[in-house]
Amino acid sequence: MQKILRRVRVSVSVSVLITLLAGLAITALCYVSARQIEAESARLLFQHDASVRTAALVSGLNNAVEQLKVLNQLFRSIDPISREQFRSFSAPLLQRYPEIQAFSYRRALDHAQRAGYEMAMRQAHPAFMIAQGDDDGNNSQPAPQRASYNVIDYIEPLQGNAQLLGLDTSASPGQQMARIASRDSGQPTATELLTLTQYPGRQTGFLVLAPVYRAGMPLDTPEQRQRAVTGETAATFRITHLIATILGSANLLDSSRMGIEVFAGARGETLVYRRDAAVTTRALPGWMQAAAGKPVQTSFSLAGQPWRVRVAPAQAPWNDHQGSLYVLLGGLLSTLLATAYVYQLVSRNSIIQRITGERTAELQFANLRLAEDIAARLKSEKALRLRERIIEVSANAIVICSAEPPGYLVEYVNPAFERITGYTAQDVIGKPLASLQGNVLEQPAMEQLHAAIREQREGKAILRYARKNGDSYWSETFIAPVRGNGEAGDDGTAPISHFVVAQYDISAVMHFEAELAFQARHDILTGLANRRLLRERLEQAMAVAKRSQLPLWVVFIDLDRFKFVNDTLGHDAGDALLKVVAERLLAATREVDTVARLGGDEFVLLLPQHENGAPGMAILQRVLDAVAQPMQVGEYEFFLGCSMGVSVYPDDGISADMLIKHADIAMYRAKEQGRGNWQFYAPTMNEETLVRLSLEGELRHALERRQFHLEYQPQVDLASGQVVGMEALLRWEHPQLGRIAPASFIGLAEEMGLIIPIGDWVLRTACQQARDWQLAGHGPLRVAVNLSARQFKQRNLLHAVAAALSDTGLAATYLELELTESMVMDNVEQATAIMGNLKALGVKLSIDDFGTGYSSLAYLRHFPIDVLKIDKSFVNDINHSADDAAIVRAIISLAHSLRLKVIAEGVETAQQLEFLRQHGCDQMQGYLFSRPLQAPAFEALLRQASTLPVEAYA
Repeated sequence: MQKILRRVRVSVSVSVLITLLAGLAITALCYVSARQIEAESARLLFQHDASVRTAALVSGLNNAVEQLKVLNQLFRSIDPISREQFRSFSAPLLQRYPEIQAFSYRRALDHAQRAGYEMAMRQAHPAFMIAQGDDDGNNSQPAPQRASYNVIDYIEPLQGNAQLLGLDTSASPGQQMARIASRDSGQPTATELLTLTQYPGRQTGFLVLAPVYRAGMPLDTPEQRQRAVTGETAATFRITHLIATILGSANLLDSSRMGIEVFAGARGETLVYRRDAAVTTRALPGWMQAAAGKPVQTSFSLAGQPWRVRVAPAQAPWNDHQGSLYVLLGGLLSTLLATAYVYQLVSRNSIIQRITGERTAELQFANLRLAEDIAARLKSEKALRLRERIIEVSANAIVICSAEPPGYLVEYVNPAFERITGYTAQDVIGKPLASLQGNVLEQPAMEQLHAAIREQREGKAILRYARKNGDSYWSETFIAPVRGNGEAGDDGTAPISHFVVAQYDISAVMHFEAELAFQARHDILTGLANRRLLRERLEQAMAVAKRSQLPLWVVFIDLDRFKFVNDTLGHDAGDALLKVVAERLLAATREVDTVARLGGDEFVLLLPQHENGAPGMAILQRVLDAVAQPMQVGEYEFFLGCSMGVSVYPDDGISADMLIKHADIAMYRAKEQGRGNWQFYAPTMNEETLVRLSLEGELRHALERRQFHLEYQPQVDLASGQVVGMEALLRWEHPQLGRIAPASFIGLAEEMGLIIPIGDWVLRTACQQARDWQLAGHGPLRVAVNLSARQFKQRNLLHAVAAALSDTGLAATYLELELTESMVMDNVEQATAIMGNLKALGVKLSIDDFGTGYSSLAYLRHFPIDVLKIDKSFVNDINHSADDAAIVRAIISLAHSLRLKVIAEGVETAQQLEFLRQHGCDQMQGYLFSRPLQAPAFEALLRQASTLPVEAYA
């Protein structure tokens, strides 16, 4: 009923509102139309008035300039013109045109005429002189000597302008430009804006100049007109006075409807006159006025100078909008009257509608209640059928059983139960609920459901059931009581008639959780124990060993040459090898042992031992043998090895971390001992590791702290005995540790990756030193620099060598790069390409320590090398060992057959030198001639021109 009454009231309001809005809209439309008509009329009137003022101003300005032409015509008609004639002719013009401030005549003189002219003028004006003038009219100084002058000879009116007589205007830049233009064109030309100091207030004005030509002279070309000039006439204008006089004479100054602005100057942009419109005090609000008209601008040229007039409309007074105001007031009054009439009419109808609506609403309300009762019954029946269908199509097993103990017989199972368990409804209906469990026993969680049934409440548990075919599955089981329709008990609730059991098959979830639990403690790739499970088992094994007083071995295993497989065949091949290794480790160990993978190619074994240390040694040997067996990956066969470190509990540590750490240290010692063996941990290894860690830390900062320096060992030509080159050797001088042997830190720098920046520093320093010695006059010395394996394989090696040569200025032919056999044989194709690129730069290449590696002679003849260096180990015993002597002779012969030079290293005795010389060795280096020297000492040796002693050849 209230909604109906509210709808009636809204209808009255809407009717009145529509009438009001329609009336206001019509009124606004009529008002806007009337205002636009008024605005258009005002715009046309403004444009007319603006055109009248602009035309009057342009006409007045041009008339003023025309008077100068009239005056100039006098000079063309009468020659010469006397001062009295000039005064009598110009006086009427000045009186008739008050906007002209003055007329003047400027006589053109050359320097030869100056003295005579000044003398003639002093007869009438004793103090007369041709004065220095400027654009401001200051003429207090005599004019300096010039080739020509333009002197003000006549000027009217003389009063107020007498100080300008004799003023030389030729030096005025502002007038000179107009003078040149007027003489070239023969027409009056205006100057730029000037400050007229002869008038109070230093007013702004301008001059118009017109040339005066000598009678009878030809004037056809600008050159002829320049030669015919005898002077010029000029008219002076004050701009404010000029414009005000022109507009005032036309009665156009007094206007409240518009303002006027005049611009002049070089580009017509200087405001020279402004008169604003009168302020309207009785104007309408802005929203009631039409948009103001646009200003009218007119540009024109006055005597060659651009001028611009801008006329802007003023705000219209209220009496210009009387028509639109009358339309607005009339429309508003009509709207209010129409709104009142509609309100009276609609209110009367609304009363009738309200009474009718009340009666109708009562009938509708009764029908609504009846319809709601019918809908509720239908909804209940629909919901019941829906629940039945949901149970039938549910993916979860639903079981309904009676609430009568002790059997709680099954009365209903849905199709999902039949699908999950394999039992049909006929198989289970009428049987006890407990029979659904099958033959799966010992489930403590089942008690939770039993308690829920006894206490007649909801309950749940995760249980394992058996399917009809014997398979088991996991189910999250829920049970809930269902109350019947019988009499309520003492507590006011209906008794329990049934239980509903819902089973959710979570076998996949339980399998996934079991898989996650396995992965959390096992390596995903190999299935071995991971670091977490290793720690747990190690803690347990230590506890057992502590109780049994038997040792426990922790074995750390690292595969040898595994990185080669990854680098050559990729990580997939590496993963396949790791799986094979894992299987072999499991086969080589016992069931009580633990095999774990820490990551990469690192494995750990836990080996419980007996009193006599057996069977640990046997297991370690089996592991070595198993890993060493060939492994097939695709079409390739690989032979790997392993290095093992062993720590023993409790002798080598009482914590899991310490035992693994010490086994790791022992493993690194096994690698240092040649790989393919095992080492037991010893306390001294830890000390060496700490020393190594300390050395690593110092090595990281050695380069930036400038602790490195180079020493140079001379290389001597055996034929001449002269020094022909030197080998640059890196030395590390630590402020606390003293000199550190290269063998102690070169390999470490290689492992840490620091060999790249260190090697680059060595290369640049050696090149710079060799170039400095060459510039000092010590001859074309060659410097040899060792390259590390990591340097040789870096991608920017070629760029680094080229940059070092370019930056130091050393020619490439004086740089020799020393490579090792193992370096170039690791990947022959790649090494050959790199050496080819280096040779293209022009550098020399040598094989260092030749004979100690495994070079193939077939490859050696294809390498672009220049020098073979015989290792010191062969030179040491060439006088005592027939084998070493034969090797050295073979190397020399091989090198010469390949057109290579031979350098013997480590020559320390005269007998060694004599042997090398007899068999054709080209060069030597060693303590016999000189130890490695620092740069100053080496330079001193070069200055001494030292050579091999004569007795050294004997």
